[in-house]
Amino acid sequence: MLRYFIILLTAVTLTACVDRSISETVPSALRVGTPETVFAVTSRAREPDGSYGYRRAGQLRYLEMTVSIPPSHTPGTLKFSYADPNPDKQFVLADVTEFSGPQDLRKRLTGVKEVTIFVHGYNATQTETAFRAAQLSHDIGIPGSILIYSWPSQARGIGYAYDLDSMLFARDGLERTIRELKAMGVTHVNVLAHSMGGALTMEMMRQAELRKPGWSKRNIEGVILISPDLDVDLFRTQMDSIKNPPDPFVVMVSKKDKVLNISARLRGTADSKRLGNIDSIEQLEDYPISVIDTTAFNSDAGSSHFVAATSPALLSILSSVRRVKNTFGRDRPGVKALVPATEINTEGATEIVLTETGAAQVTSP
Repeated sequence: MLRYFIILLTAVTLTACVDRSISETVPSALRVGTPETVFAVTSRAREPDGSYGYRRAGQLRYLEMTVSIPPSHTPGTLKFSYADPNPDKQFVLADVTEFSGPQDLRKRLTGVKEVTIFVHGYNATQTETAFRAAQLSHDIGIPGSILIYSWPSQARGIGYAYDLDSMLFARDGLERTIRELKAMGVTHVNVLAHSMGGALTMEMMRQAELRKPGWSKRNIEGVILISPDLDVDLFRTQMDSIKNPPDPFVVMVSKKDKVLNISARLRGTADSKRLGNIDSIEQLEDYPISVIDTTAFNSDAGSSHFVAATSPALLSILSSVRRVKNTFGRDRPGVKALVPATEINTEGATEIVLTETGAAQVTSP
C-alpha cells in the first residue's frame, strides 16, 4: 500500500509547482494552427480575473472556445503550456467568448443536429478539458459539434475527495445541459465521459430516470464511458434504475489501467476492480452494453488511464471506423463497423477485445 501513496504523492509534488489556473489567450496562434471550436457549459464559478476554477456555481455559464491545434500535432499527443505557449508545437487557447446565457449558445448551434458532450474526470481544469476535447475531435473526426461539460474539479492531485463531492454536485447541471440542447433542436446528443466523468454521467442518468422513467433513452443518442472510475456494484445499481439505457452504450476498459488500480487500493478494495479495468464481463451480463477492451494498446498509449485518447494506433483505427461508419452516431458507435451486427448481443453484454491489428474478438456471457 505504501508504494501507491508514494506514487500519488509524487504526482502531487510534480503538479503543485505549476499554476494550472493560468489560461493565456493568444489570438495570433491561428496564423499557424488549425482552429477547433469547443463549446462549454460549466458549473464552475467565474473568478474576478475571468477564469473558471474549482469553486462551485449555482448557475450554469456558457462559452465558446477556439483552440489552435499546432501543425506539428500527431494523433494521441496533447502538448500545451501554462505560460508562453508555442503555437507551432503546442495547443493554444486562441479565443474565448462568454455568452450571456443559453440563448446565445442556441444561436451558435442553429442548424446543428448532433452534439457530443465531453465530460472530464478528476484533476482537470477547464482549459485542459477544452484541449483534450479538441484533440479527440481532431484526431477521430467527431461529427457535429463538440461541447465540454466543465464541472468544478479542484485540479489538484490531493483534491480527490473534493472532486467526488463536486461530481455529485454537478449532476443537475449536466442533466440541464442535455435538456437545453434538446430544446435547441439538437436531435442527437451523445455523451463521451472519462474516468470520474463516467460516474457523473451515470449518476445524472439515474436521477433523471427516477423522476421520469425512459428519460435517458429519449434524450441521449449514445453513451461512451472511457476508463470509468466507478465501482462495479454501484454501476449495476445505476443500470438497474435506468433499465432501458441509451443504445449504443459502450464502456472502454484497459486491464493495465494503473490509475484505477490506485483508486481501488485507496478505497480499500484492492481485491476488486473498477469498472474501467475489469477483466471479465460476467457481472455485467444482464445489461445491453458493449465492453471494448483496449488493453492491447496500453504500450502504445501515452496514458494507461486514457488509452482511447493517447494511443496513436487505436486512434487510427477509430478514425478509420469513423470514415466508414459514424463512430459516435447511431447504431452502436463504431461497434458495427468493428464486428458483424449478428455477433452483438442485443439482450446482454458483449465483450469486444481489440487487437493491435485492429481485429476484434467478440464474446458474450
